[in-house]
Amino acid sequence: MPGITRWQRQSGEEQRLSMSMNRSLGRASGANSHQIRVLLVDDHAVIRQGLRMLLESRPELEVVADCENGREALLAVERLKPDVVLMDVVMPGLNGIEATRQIRKASSTTRVVILSGFVDEEQITGALRNGASGYLVKNSDVSELVLAIQTVHRGNQYYSAALSEGFDIPELQLQARRPEQKTGLDTLTAREREVLQLIAEGHTNQQIADELVVSVKTVEAHKSHIMEKLKAKAART
Repeated sequence: MPGITRWQRQSGEEQRLSMSMNRSLGRASGANSHQIRVLLVDDHAVIRQGLRMLLESRPELEVVADCENGREALLAVERLKPDVVLMDVVMPGLNGIEATRQIRKASSTTRVVILSGFVDEEQITGALRNGASGYLVKNSDVSELVLAIQTVHRGNQYYSAALSEGFDIPELQLQARRPEQKTGLDTLTAREREVLQLIAEGHTNQQIADELVVSVKTVEAHKSHIMEKLKAKAART
């Protein structure tokens, strides 16, 4: 049975995003210009659907689309320019922290709130350092979720009450603002980071090529550049 072509994969992602956008447009026919436009990003369909139902019940919010991975989220942000993105962290292909960095670079007016079931100091600090405006745990209730969206939309930061009880948030904010000690990963381009994550997930060169819609030779070139940069950094330390 022939495999899925790169064109089919790309078309499939764009078609899924277009369907998500069309569902949102249908529901938003009576929307007003004062609504906060929200993009949902999570690799679990049931979570996206649940969040969409909860948020669409609030008249002050409009869900413009939902995405199943970080790469799809970048495409949606470029097309839709949402006010706020609710972003999962652990996703295949492009994780939420790297997606946050790229989204903030692509659209400085879009705020990102991390919504994760996994919480530790390194993850919180990494999210803040890469441009996240807030951090929520997935067991937050809908009132806190809405409050977080409203807070970051006004240009402020928001953290789950559960985080404030278990972590020193001001200290983590300070750590995020400090210059980070450079590692070999910091020398990689955004695409090289995507390739590295896919390698870590156990994908073959052909699978990576299909996922990123590039040739196998391009993947091999990226892998070569990654190795050169990581080895060069290691040699200087």
